[in-house]
Amino acid sequence: MLTPFKDNGEIDYRGLTELTAFYLKAGASGLFANCLSSEMFELSPAEMLQMVRHIVQVADGSVPVVATGTFAGSIAQQAAFVKQVYDQGVEAVIVTTGLMAGEHASEAEFNQCIFELLDLTEDVPLGFYECPVPFKRVLSPAQLCLFVETGRVIYHKDTSLDIGQVRKKNELTARFEKFGLYDAYMEHAVDSLGSGSAGLSCIQGNFFPELVVWLCKNYHVPELKAEVNLVQQFFTDEMDVMHQNYPIIAKYYLQSQGLGISTFTRRAAGGVLTAAVIQAVDALGGRYKRLKKQLDIVSVL
Repeated sequence: MLTPFKDNGEIDYRGLTELTAFYLKAGASGLFANCLSSEMFELSPAEMLQMVRHIVQVADGSVPVVATGTFAGSIAQQAAFVKQVYDQGVEAVIVTTGLMAGEHASEAEFNQCIFELLDLTEDVPLGFYECPVPFKRVLSPAQLCLFVETGRVIYHKDTSLDIGQVRKKNELTARFEKFGLYDAYMEHAVDSLGSGSAGLSCIQGNFFPELVVWLCKNYHVPELKAEVNLVQQFFTDEMDVMHQNYPIIAKYYLQSQGLGISTFTRRAAGGVLTAAVIQAVDALGGRYKRLKKQLDIVSVL
């Protein structure tokens, strides 16, 4: 999820209500709050908790909400905040893999930190997020399976960008009914879903969530193979446009489609809305409009 801000930098809770309703209307089967797209590193702990609680209240049980709960500090300090996030009503609290051990820590050292966190968070359901900030730590398939076997890990946002890794992770964890892998990389979205991924957790969902939903529902339908290939190619072709100047361009695009949010971002590297950037996003919107007409997808804005 994105986080809407007022032009003075405060969280815009009216806009957050509208944004949450937008995702739900688009057919999202779950919400990942307080993530990198949400500008989580620019939020205070109090803001994180209030924001997550607000989203849970707006969703009102219609879909599960997960939210990141591990940041700076000792494992004990992180465990304490995990419990606070869980108390806001989320389905699971997400662990940022790049913040659980140093960048040069071994796999064994990282595993030790995770098992310590599991011990300190009692029965709180957890998930993993291979966030690229402060550095990306990608879990190996065997490592992920080791954690899922505890029965405590129910979610994994994969950012390996490696379909071989994704296939192996899905193969090793397929027997765990409560666990799901959600792929962030749209260039192999169809192959990922076909290998058993539970869904997609991608920044493209902050532009065209209804198209991501359509793909998740129809990727395996033989009669729609041509259309599925068309959607997969669209996501592949438009990858670079949607990653540049993010998240400000996602906010601009949604605003241009009628969502009542500001383009304000707290992130220093969140992009600048130059005339060239606006032109590129508007052109992207035009291409999506033509694709949507081909697929007969109803707009949610």
